Amino acid sequence: MATFYFVQGFRQKGRKLEPDQPQQHKTAEKAIAAAERIAPSRLGVWAYSADIDVEADTYDEPKLLFRSGTLPPGLAE
Repeated sequence: MATFYFVQGFRQKGRKLEPDQPQQHKTAEKAIAAAERIAPSRLGVWAYSADIDVEADTYDEPKLLFRSGTLPPGLAE
């Protein structure tokens, strides 16, 4: 099992939040820094980690590292 770090932003599209493609980073610190950089240009953004077993193709629930703005309901609570 390995820990992966991601950042995902969200933009307003009509009444819906449209997700950006998640971007992978090497460390939690780099993911948080990237999220802080894009936060001013997104309606919402979150950085999270996930423990993933690549061989079994399974993963644990994401762990919130950073959040800013509006996120879809149920995400990063």
